[in-house]
Amino acid sequence: MEHDRELSRRRFLKGTAAAVVAGALAGLPNGRAMAQAAGKRTFKVALIGCGGRGRGALAQHLEAAKYLNDKLGLNLEIQVVATADWFAGRAQDTGKGYGVPVERCFGGADAYKKAIEVGPDIVLMGQPPAFRPPHFEAAIAAGKHVFFEKPSAVDPPGIRRIIQAGERAQQKGLCVVAGTQRRHESGYNTRAREIRDGAYGRILGGRVSWCQGAIFRNTPVNPTGPDDLCRDWHVWVEMSGDHIVEQHVHNLDIANWFLDSHPVAATGFGFRARRVAGNMYDFFSVDLEYPNGIHIHSMCRQIAGCSDWVGEDFTFEKARPGDFKFQTPDPYEEVGYHRDAYVSEHAHLLYAIVKGKPINEARNVAWATGAAIMGRESAYTGKRITWQEMYDDPAKNPAVYNLQLKPAADDFETGPITLPKDGDIRIPGQRA
Repeated sequence: MEHDRELSRRRFLKGTAAAVVAGALAGLPNGRAMAQAAGKRTFKVALIGCGGRGRGALAQHLEAAKYLNDKLGLNLEIQVVATADWFAGRAQDTGKGYGVPVERCFGGADAYKKAIEVGPDIVLMGQPPAFRPPHFEAAIAAGKHVFFEKPSAVDPPGIRRIIQAGERAQQKGLCVVAGTQRRHESGYNTRAREIRDGAYGRILGGRVSWCQGAIFRNTPVNPTGPDDLCRDWHVWVEMSGDHIVEQHVHNLDIANWFLDSHPVAATGFGFRARRVAGNMYDFFSVDLEYPNGIHIHSMCRQIAGCSDWVGEDFTFEKARPGDFKFQTPDPYEEVGYHRDAYVSEHAHLLYAIVKGKPINEARNVAWATGAAIMGRESAYTGKRITWQEMYDDPAKNPAVYNLQLKPAADDFETGPITLPKDGDIRIPGQRA
């Protein structure tokens, strides 16, 4: 399972970060002459969010520079200039491994602002999802290239903030890459090109799934302050968006990608059977309606002892012909694909910056996250919800359009903080 893969990767990265830093500074012999001729190019990088995913993203960013040096002789150097986290000690521990002075390792609600003010070229974001909209806005306003993890937000106002900030990034010529790493895998890109070029005809329907065993803590949290919410963010809807948003977003992104659209409506159900910690559901089942009458079944579950399946499956109009020839070029043909898609996404970001050909995935990940939020709220309320009323038309259904989870990210800076309670879940049919 991907969760197990991520845990193994974290253990590996913790022991090899120093070696990756050193390796990122020079290419192997086959690219050395080209690199020396081209001259070194240095990128200053700041990390916001120093948990396991953030530390992993930073190490993968450095490995991506090494990959580009080895493959293309780009002679890139990465300098980590600042770290930021809600917990100052975590920021300091992470920064120490990369030679960042303690005075540039920031903690607290405004730590992200201080890290951006240091003056990085690129900002990497691995903080809890609730914080991403304001942090992303700040980075784009400051003219920084951004890698940010999925999901991009936890509620409809957050989605709109991400889309608007992404549009400003495009106007400024900034690069934005999201942590939906399947978009940076060779196999998924091949299938996307086949679909675009008509190899299978129309997509008639399909299913997407992230069903796996139980993960995260399952003992009561009983939060007494914001530290508890930030420490155990995975189990709180207000911080993570629930697992349909935080995890299943990957599979929903594939449906959007292959159908070249977001869903227009969602009708779903779900509930909580095993959890006692936090306020998330254990499972969701959602019918997603796409344009032209296409339906995709979305399902996700985190319960031990059940059948597991993580993937995407589509019904096509016809079979791929044996003599099929591509017309759509591979978008990453020159830079290629690292064997680890987590590294590829950073390699594609760095390559786009170097070549001055901006890549912008803000809308993609916002659409995928938006689909997940729409499915979540349909399950929570027991009602059919449309994209138009949740994201586009404030007059259509104001309660849905303006739905904001509390505490919101800005509340952590300004207060007050509304603390959720263990087991205080949404009951279908009881809330609008």
